[in-house]
Amino acid sequence: MASRTDDSTPPDNMAPQPAMPEVNRLTAEDITASLKAGFSDFLARPVMSGFFGLFYAVFGILFVWCLVWLGKIWMIIPAAVGFPLVAPFAAAGLYEMSRRLQKGENFGWSEILTVMANQRKRELGWMAFVTLFIFWVWTYQIRLWLAITLQKASFSDFEGFLNIVLFTPQGWTFLAIGTCVGAFLSAVLFSVTVIAMPMLLDRETNFVSAMLTSVRAVSENPVVMLGWAAIISVTMLISLVPAFLGLVFTLPILGHTTWHLYQRAVSPAEV
Repeated sequence: MASRTDDSTPPDNMAPQPAMPEVNRLTAEDITASLKAGFSDFLARPVMSGFFGLFYAVFGILFVWCLVWLGKIWMIIPAAVGFPLVAPFAAAGLYEMSRRLQKGENFGWSEILTVMANQRKRELGWMAFVTLFIFWVWTYQIRLWLAITLQKASFSDFEGFLNIVLFTPQGWTFLAIGTCVGAFLSAVLFSVTVIAMPMLLDRETNFVSAMLTSVRAVSENPVVMLGWAAIISVTMLISLVPAFLGLVFTLPILGHTTWHLYQRAVSPAEV
């Protein structure tokens, strides 16, 4: 009778999972240095960087126009406020530009766009799903609270909606609840994406590991990372005021900066 020996070697079709990267401690100086590097990347390729900001701005303008055309006036403010939630995914091309600039590589439109197109075959596609899902939750909860708090109000245009929201007790209740829920969803999305997005572009890892690393980076550096979140939020909201066109400049700079902050927050991958 043949004896069976235990074999601890994993099967050939089971690749070992990469170890979780080490998360570094950050300070305010890291944000300052990352902002300088991000601005430098923008100046190095202003046309290409600005293209991604312009694309994002035009998409926002068309999105709002569609809401007006469909008569969904109540959706304009929630959409404008929630629109920055999908910015991390829109900045994928900017991360790739910063990665190549950091390595001193030459590149053109084809290299950057090809890398972005190939992301649909990688784990970054799952992160896009997570981002859009949270944006959908944001939209749905706004519709729910709108029905609960403004059920007796009537408006036929955007100006009427603003008057109700800004100058009535029901509108103030709607704004208070929407702000609290929106802040919570934004914090969740920021925590799981701020490091995960550039990490998935930079390394061969799965999106769950990337999200866990991102959450660790935020939890171990709460003051610095929440400060960076506040900078992003304020800058993006101010950029929406001039018909979304401020995003042509601010989105690229924030995207490039996020790449450099990721480099400081996570130790380099082992070669």
